[in-house]
Amino acid sequence: QRVALARALAPRPAILLADEPTGNLDEANGEAVMDLLFGLRDRYGATLVMVTHAPELASRCDRVIRLRDGRIDDEAAREAAE
Repeated sequence: QRVALARALAPRPAILLADEPTGNLDEANGEAVMDLLFGLRDRYGATLVMVTHAPELASRCDRVIRLRDGRIDDEAAREAAE
């Protein structure tokens, strides 16, 4: 997982796409991966688009869009979501 992540991030992309980035990881490695993704987003000004079912990860995002039955059900900026 880490090697794939390093390979994807090496060219410093402007947009990072992460589909359930912590899905198959234990808690410690999941936190490490998310800290890395959010750190790269902040350091390089990249946009991070993440799919997750974990509310604790969504709470770290600047904007949250919730889908239900394939449609946008709710959308909020961080301040409104808290």
